[in-house]
Amino acid sequence: MGRENQALSTERTTTVPLRSTLLAWLPAGVERFWNALVYSSAYLSLIAMAEVAIVSTLLSLPPSPAAIVVGLVVFAIYANDRLADADTDAVSNPRQAAFVKRHRDVLYVLASVAYGIAVALSVLGGPIALAITLFPGALWVCYATNWIPGTGTYVRRLKDVFLLNTVVVALAWAITLTFLPLVFAGEAVTGATLIVFLYFFLRVVTNTEIPNVRDVEGDRAIGVLTIPVVFGVDRARQLLLGIDLCTGALIVFAVRTGYFSPKPGVALLAGIGYSVGVTSLIGRYENERLLAKIAECEYLVVFTVLAFVVLLP
Repeated sequence: MGRENQALSTERTTTVPLRSTLLAWLPAGVERFWNALVYSSAYLSLIAMAEVAIVSTLLSLPPSPAAIVVGLVVFAIYANDRLADADTDAVSNPRQAAFVKRHRDVLYVLASVAYGIAVALSVLGGPIALAITLFPGALWVCYATNWIPGTGTYVRRLKDVFLLNTVVVALAWAITLTFLPLVFAGEAVTGATLIVFLYFFLRVVTNTEIPNVRDVEGDRAIGVLTIPVVFGVDRARQLLLGIDLCTGALIVFAVRTGYFSPKPGVALLAGIGYSVGVTSLIGRYENERLLAKIAECEYLVVFTVLAFVVLLP
């Protein structure tokens, strides 16, 4: 969705030689695998599976197919999103756009198969699990396209509506991540469940708006309103830091009231500390694309710390 801007120009002149030098040290097969992992959105599915593991630990849920289902759904939706935006990404993200166009047919097939497998697996969890699995895809149609399937009616896509664009993304993933493993486990909704839902809702809001910083000029040119466009980059950084602090306060509340035990609380706070460090660089670090990728790794930090503290005696 991004367009050409000064930050992108600076990024290319300063980071392309470094990236080329680093890739030159890698075997060709490793480089191709890395490009496929990143440009196809497969890495996001791995992060999503880690998120489901975090949910299962926080809510003391048994292992289930939920992690695989969520991973497949994430891959399918984001692969389709990159396919849909390949032309508009050609300037702002030429490497990804070129990869997507080159492998368009393969990605379409893989995304379709991934969603089909996810739906088939979700049936094992019952009708509610099936509905939750279909929910993100249904919202994506409204989010990324301006037509209603089967009606021929065209409406304003949600991606272009200020705040609603971010809320829709956060709502879709917070519901899926929180409630799908719960439904598979056959457990009831509790206070801890609602706190987990709110935690992921706030985290997705932050991780959705950070990439919008690099697209400010392009979004403004085509009339897409995001927090950085409306409030400016500096104010956006302050608002997202405020969300980080609110999330931290939520975690402290959950631990003090007994909804979460202290060890998982430490892991979640480690993730918030990581996010604060990344968010504080918004508008101050020239490689905004890399910053967005780093922000997405927050859940890997939580997963790693959580695995470590859980193993402690």
